[in-house]
Amino acid sequence: MSVDPSREGRASGATRPHFRQVALIGIGLIGSSLARVLRREKLADRIVACARSESTRSKAMELGLADAVTADPAEAARGADLVVLCTPLGAYADVMAAAGPVLAPGAIVTDVGSAKVCVLRDVAPHLPKGVHLVPAHPVAGTEYSGPEAGFAELFEGRWCILTPDAGADDAAVETVAAMWRRAGSRVERMDAKHHDLVLAVTSHLPHLIAYNIVGTAADLETVTESEVIKYSAGGFRDFTRIAASDPVMWRDIFLANREAVLEMLGRFNEDLARLQRAIRWGDGETLRDLFTRTRRIRREIIDSGQAGPPQEKPR
Repeated sequence: MSVDPSREGRASGATRPHFRQVALIGIGLIGSSLARVLRREKLADRIVACARSESTRSKAMELGLADAVTADPAEAARGADLVVLCTPLGAYADVMAAAGPVLAPGAIVTDVGSAKVCVLRDVAPHLPKGVHLVPAHPVAGTEYSGPEAGFAELFEGRWCILTPDAGADDAAVETVAAMWRRAGSRVERMDAKHHDLVLAVTSHLPHLIAYNIVGTAADLETVTESEVIKYSAGGFRDFTRIAASDPVMWRDIFLANREAVLEMLGRFNEDLARLQRAIRWGDGETLRDLFTRTRRIRREIIDSGQAGPPQEKPR
């Protein structure tokens, strides 16, 4: 693996990392989108995709996302100078218990998971000496899954947060950062625990609320399912989009980041109780002040270019 300082490519001044072999352990939305980036940017001589499902492996080959496929993480990782974990977080420990022993010194292991403290805990113990761990979180996605759902533009203009520990190899960290810059991402480095707290607010709690609201609507005995669908307004439709996300992936996120999610959920419940009191007692000033503040936050998100999901691949 090397880093070519060539200025050709999408980002002005961006380095172009080059990998002899990349192992993508998991080839769903994020893994397949990254495979498309690696192809487009010519960052890898060879891509090996690992998936448990034979149909997923066949689809990855059919789409040209990989040069070889396997169900065995060790087979995928053997000879790789970059391993990217794209499975649900709960699979990381087992995957690396199998793949870790075959990695050679100098190889880099990274991931795309939405919680990071658990990566340092579950992956690092399985890595041989001289293998570098650089956890990463591309903050991008859609509600779709599978290799056919991916598209190279998924990461355009989105943040990718790297959370290596204090002793991480600087060259390895920069190599992973350079890869994500080639994908069109803006890269930032953050402490893993702080990352998990921030994402509990900006991503995990909103998903939990969405799952709960959609579930509540489905459970109401006085409203038929057809009425929920027929009369769904924009707000509820937005919640159903979020609640359609991969259930296994989100199960693992909530379990992996339970402490931060529970802390944010406690704060949310306190704020919700305050709103409940304001509505009960007709306190319009409290409601207006909150809605004014949250409207301003929405405008700041739009101004920063982070409003709405990335353009989805035509389906």
